[in-house]
Amino acid sequence: MMRPALPAHAWDKAAQGWNSHAALIRVWLAHATVAMLDAAHVREGCRVLDIAAGAGDQTLDIARRVGARGHVLATDISPRIMALAQANAREAGMTQVDTRVADAQALGASLDLGVILAPARFDAAVCRLGLMFCTRPLDALTGAHQALKPGGRLAALVFSQPQQNPCLAIMMSSALRAAGLPPGAPFKPGTLMSLGQPGLLAQLLYEAGFVDISVTPLAAPFCAPTVRHYVDFVRTSGSPIMEILAPLPPATQDDVWRDIEARLDAFSTPAGWVGPNELLLLSAASPQVQDA
Repeated sequence: MMRPALPAHAWDKAAQGWNSHAALIRVWLAHATVAMLDAAHVREGCRVLDIAAGAGDQTLDIARRVGARGHVLATDISPRIMALAQANAREAGMTQVDTRVADAQALGASLDLGVILAPARFDAAVCRLGLMFCTRPLDALTGAHQALKPGGRLAALVFSQPQQNPCLAIMMSSALRAAGLPPGAPFKPGTLMSLGQPGLLAQLLYEAGFVDISVTPLAAPFCAPTVRHYVDFVRTSGSPIMEILAPLPPATQDDVWRDIEARLDAFSTPAGWVGPNELLLLSAASPQVQDA
């Protein structure tokens, strides 16, 4: 089975961080999430597959859109983060939400999903900031395509190029340098900005069998009261950087985070910290069945 670049245990370690920073993440991705759900044509009564759902913030948005007559299946490779997503859905009274632990690159083969993810079961599929962590994103896109009904839509958000995401680039370069590792290739599969390479997403969607393909850049600045708030978020939630620094002694890790904070302070403003981010919104459809 193909695995994401980061194993399940890495995301388990970040699960509580994502969940505890849900309000900050929600503000950051509010506009982009609405755009993603609109592009997937998520509406009342739909059956929606939420791939790499995390703690389920966007899952609840989907559930509100589809209503009691609809259904949402949230999947993620991390058992711990799926438990949090399930608890959040139940606390919100969203009984139309189910959760399953599943590898985004092998949805049908993960646990008992062969029946649940029967071909042509879903009206829509979405993936918010998860697809870029797949070392084989074509496998994930093919799995999403197989799960969609004819005419069903896929929409996803990923990070664009490094020059449009300077905060990510700064943090990655600082972490790699501290760990004694060479600079990473900007579009290495499974990394934060792996799908930002111009033309790559459209080509992958075409190879997976999708039609009506579009890839649109979206500005998504991360606003926080101070740079420290942002660094605290990444320090507990940013699995790629957490994993790079994990082998280092705690004191050395502290030094690296202080260096990252100092470098990111360049984005502080009188009104608070504003970190530039650019996402790519991909949208595509499963072909309609042709009349004989």
